[in-house]
Amino acid sequence: MIPSLRRHRLAAAASFVVLLACAAQAQSSDPATPKSPTPAIERPAPSRPGTRPAPAAAAAAAAAKPAGDPEAQPSALTAELFYEILMGEMTARSGDPGSGYALVLDAARRLRDGKLFQRAVEIALQSRSGDAALAAARAWQETLPNSRDARRIELQILIALNRIGETVEPLRAEIAATPQIEKPMLMAVIARNYSRASDKKQAASVVEQALSDELKSPATGALAWATIGRMRLNAGDTSGALDAAFKGQQMDPASDAPAALALEMIDPGQPLAEPIVTRYLANNPKAPPDLRIAYARVLVENRRYADSTAQLQALTAARPELAEPWLLLGSLQAQARQDAAAETSLKRYIELAANQKDPDDRQRGTTQAYLVLSQLAERRKDFTAAERWLARVDSTDDLVVAQTRRAGLLARQGKLPQARELVRGLPERTPEDKKQKFLAEVQLLRDAKQYQAAYDMLAQASAAAPNDSDLVYDQAMVAEKLNRLDEMERLLRKLIELKPENQNAYNALGYSFADRKIRLDEARTLIQKAVQLAPEDPFIADSLGWVEFRLGNTTEAIRILETAYKTRPDPEIGAHFGEVLWATGQKDRAVTIWKEALLSDAENETLQETLKRLRVKP
Repeated sequence: MIPSLRRHRLAAAASFVVLLACAAQAQSSDPATPKSPTPAIERPAPSRPGTRPAPAAAAAAAAAKPAGDPEAQPSALTAELFYEILMGEMTARSGDPGSGYALVLDAARRLRDGKLFQRAVEIALQSRSGDAALAAARAWQETLPNSRDARRIELQILIALNRIGETVEPLRAEIAATPQIEKPMLMAVIARNYSRASDKKQAASVVEQALSDELKSPATGALAWATIGRMRLNAGDTSGALDAAFKGQQMDPASDAPAALALEMIDPGQPLAEPIVTRYLANNPKAPPDLRIAYARVLVENRRYADSTAQLQALTAARPELAEPWLLLGSLQAQARQDAAAETSLKRYIELAANQKDPDDRQRGTTQAYLVLSQLAERRKDFTAAERWLARVDSTDDLVVAQTRRAGLLARQGKLPQARELVRGLPERTPEDKKQKFLAEVQLLRDAKQYQAAYDMLAQASAAAPNDSDLVYDQAMVAEKLNRLDEMERLLRKLIELKPENQNAYNALGYSFADRKIRLDEARTLIQKAVQLAPEDPFIADSLGWVEFRLGNTTEAIRILETAYKTRPDPEIGAHFGEVLWATGQKDRAVTIWKEALLSDAENETLQETLKRLRVKP
C-alpha cells in the first residue's frame, strides 16, 4: 500500500468517527425520529488481554455509551451501517466521490440522521455536483420534515444553481418557522442571498411571493416591505423600492427598516425618499443612533453640511455619551471654520474614544481627530500645538498624511526646502503613494506662491501621463495663477473631454470667464452644467451667484449667494456675497459679512483683493 494513501484513509476514518458518534447519539433526541424500537448496536467482542481495540471501533463503542451511564443505550447504528459510513467516507476521500456520496446518503436515510445528510451534501458539493447536493438536501427534507437545517441548505443550493423559481415554497416555510425575534436577521440573510441571483427581477418577485403572509401582519409587515424594497432596488426598480419603503412605514411608523431602505435612495433625483427618513427620526426620539449617523453621512455626501451638522448636534445632545457623533460633528465644524466649537467636539470625542471596544475603530477615529486638531492649531498659527497633535498619530497607515501635514507646517514657517525634502522622503508602497507625494509637493509650492515651479512639475508629470485628470486640473489652476488664461482654458476643455461628468472643470472655466467679465452667457451655461452635476455644492452655487451678478441680475445673485453662504460660510463666498450687497447699497450688511469672513480666514486672497479694490476696512 502506498504510505500516503494509507495515511489518507486513516485520517478519513479518524475524522469521521466524531460524526458516527453524533449519529448514534442523535437517535434518542431527534424530534423528527419515530419512537418505534430501533435495533441495538452490535457490540464488539471483548478485547484480549494486552491488545487494544481498533480506533474507529473503540470510538464508536464509546459514542454509543453515553457519559455517566454504565450501560450502553440502544442505537440504530449497526456494524453494517458503521462499515458503510466508514467506506463511504474513505471512498469519497480517495477519489471516488460518487460512490462515497451514495454510501453516506444511504446510511443517512436508514439512520435518519441530519449530520450524515449534511455530510452527503458536502461530498456532492466538493465534487461540484450541484444536482446531487440538491437531491441529498431534498432526501433530508423528506426523511426529517421538521429539520430547518435541511430546508436552509436546500434554499442555498437552489439559489446557487440559479433555480430561483423553485424557492418560493421552501422560503415561505422557512419564514413561517422563524421566531419573530429572529426575523430581522432572516430578512437580512434573504436580501443578501437572493441578491446573488442573475435574474434580479425574478428574485424580487420570488421574495415578494414568499413574504405574502408576512405583509398582512402588523407585526412583520414593515420589515417584509423593507425586504421587498431592497430586492426591488437591487433589481434596478428604484420607484418600486421607494413605494415599498412608503408602504412599510405606513404599516409601522416605529420600524426603522423602511427608513433604512429609504436612506439608501436619498438623492436629488428621488425627492420622496428623504421624507421617509425624516418622518421616522422626528417620530422616534429613541431611534437607533446608527441610523441618524448614517443619515448625517449621506447628507455630507450630498454636500448638505449644515443639515448634517444639525442632525449630529441633535444626536450629541440626546446621547452625549456616544463617541462617533462628536468626531463627525467636530470635522464638519472645522470644515465650516467654526474652530472653537470644532476643538471642543474633537476633544470630547478623544475622551470618549478610550471606551471604544474595537481597537481599529478607536485608532482610526483618534487619528482623524489628531489631524483635524493639528489643522485648527495651524490656522491660528500655533505651530507648536499643531506639531504636538501630529506627534500623537501613531498609525503607520496615516504616516504619509501626518508627514505631509508636518511639511506644511515647515513651509508655513518659511522652511520650504526642508518641507519638500520631508515629502520626498516619504515611503512609496504603492503607485498611489507616489502620486500623493508628488501632489503634496506641488501644493507646498502653490501655498508658497511659487507658481512657476509648481507649473513646471505638473507639466512634466502631465507629459508622462497626459490623461491623468487630477494632473490636468491642477495644471490648469496653476496656469490661472500665472495669468496664462488661454492655457488654463485649453487644459479645462481637455479635462471636460476626458471626464464629461467632472463638475469642477465646468465650474472653474465658467467662473474664470465671469470673474474677468467675458463671455458671460457661456460662463452661465458652463456653471449651470456644474450645478446639474453637483446641485448641493455651495462653491458652485457661489460661481452661479457671481455670474448672475456680472450679468446684472443682482436680486437673483443675492438669493443664490446668501443660500450658499448659509450652507458654507467660507471667506471666498463671503467676499462675493459682501460685494453684491455693497453694490446694491446694503453696505452695513456687507461689512458684517466681511468681518465674519476675516475672522474665519484673514489671509484669503479673494477676500483681501475685494476689500482692497473697494477700499474697505471693515
